[in-house]
Amino acid sequence: MKTPRMPAVTAAVFLAANAATAKVVTKSVPYEHAGTKLVGFLAYDDAKTAKGKLPGVLVLPEWWGLNAYVKSRAEQLAAMGYVAFAADMYGQGVVTEDPKKAGELAGQFHGKPLMAERAQAGLEQLLKMDRVDPKRVAAIGFCFGGSAAQALAYTGAPLAGVVSFHGGPVNAPASAAGSVKAKFLILNGADDPMVKPEARAALEKSLEDAKVDYESVDYAGAVHAFTNPDADRLAAAGGMKGMIGYNEPAARRSWKAMQVFFEEIFGGR
Repeated sequence: MKTPRMPAVTAAVFLAANAATAKVVTKSVPYEHAGTKLVGFLAYDDAKTAKGKLPGVLVLPEWWGLNAYVKSRAEQLAAMGYVAFAADMYGQGVVTEDPKKAGELAGQFHGKPLMAERAQAGLEQLLKMDRVDPKRVAAIGFCFGGSAAQALAYTGAPLAGVVSFHGGPVNAPASAAGSVKAKFLILNGADDPMVKPEARAALEKSLEDAKVDYESVDYAGAVHAFTNPDADRLAAAGGMKGMIGYNEPAARRSWKAMQVFFEEIFGGR
C-alpha cells in the first residue's frame, strides 16, 4: 500500500513552520573565578539541541574583551549546530577599544597561570550545559584568545581541538608532552608584524617536541586581527595601521578551515 504523498504546498508550509520555530538562543551567563565576577555569552540553536547533545565550542576573545565581534562568532557557531560559550576573561562589562588599555588588561595574563585558569573557568561553564556533549568540545580564540586557547590545552583540558586565529604563540611547556589531548589548528597572517616568523617556528618546534598533532596555515597578505571586520576602524582609531587589519579572503578561508577541522575532530554531528 502506497503512503499518500504530502501535497507540495502543504509540505512547503510544514517546512516553513519548522524553520520558523528554529532559532539561535543567546543568554548572558554570570559566573566567577578567583573572586572576579564574570559574565559569559551562551549561544545555541534550540531546534538542534532538542534532538540531542551537540559539540561545544569555547570562544575566547581578542584583547579588546568580550565585545560584539566575539559574540557574533558565538552566534555563527550556534547556527552551524554547536553550543558556543564566549568566555569573559577580564570581568563583567570590561571592554575597550583603546590599544593601551587592552594591552594593560591582556598583560595581566601573558606568561602567567591566570591565562589558562581563566580560560578553564569558561570551559567549566560550557561543560555544565546539559546540551553539550562533553566528549566533543573544542576551544577557539582570536589574537589574545588564541593564546589563551593554546595555554588551556597545555593543562590537559578535555578538548578535542584548539583553533587559534592570529593568536600570539604560546610554546608548549615540557610538561605538556603526553598530556595534551587536543589537536591544534593554527591560523596565521603571513604578514603579521606582531607575530614574527621565528616565534611561529618556535611554537611549532615546541608542539613537535610535545608530540602534539597540529597544522599551521599562513594566509598571504594578512596581518594581525585579519578575521575581524572592525579591525581597520580600530587600527585607524588606535594608531595601529599596518599592524592590524581585516582581510576578507583570509577571514573566509580560515573560518572554512575551522569547519573542516571540526568535522574531523567531532566525527560528524
